[in-house]
Amino acid sequence: MSTTYSISDLAKEFDLTTRAIRFYEDLGLLQPERTGPGGRNRVYSGRDRTRLKLTLRAKRLGLSLTEAKDIIEMYDSPRDTGAQLQKFLDVLAAHRKQVEEQMADLQANLDEIKVHQREAKALLAKSELKISKPAAKAPATKPAAKAGGKRAA
Repeated sequence: MSTTYSISDLAKEFDLTTRAIRFYEDLGLLQPERTGPGGRNRVYSGRDRTRLKLTLRAKRLGLSLTEAKDIIEMYDSPRDTGAQLQKFLDVLAAHRKQVEEQMADLQANLDEIKVHQREAKALLAKSELKISKPAAKAPATKPAAKAGGKRAA
């Protein structure tokens, strides 16, 4: 008899919610057997466990669930392994290109942030320098005219 798993078993093993596992099932990534009254109980096979593991690995690589499903389903069909591996390599190459472009965009953004930080720090240092300089002495005012003196007209 082959090993089977409940939804709770898989959720615990892969640190997922049962809702997430049902979502993968809705997408067709998992196909548990239904048992019990009204088919309410899900019984997952070793195949389902492996498919879940591959799905999570694909997600960690940044692949979409559709891409993950396409790749996983290739292994269910009796096709040539070479073609399957080539498809996998093509998907990975496309994804790698996308990630590298995102990294370049992020690096450009980071470089721009650094420039703005340097400029802001320089302006701040300049303004603090002005504040910390002692104020120049005000020119002395003329003494007030003595009482009874002439007033200018």
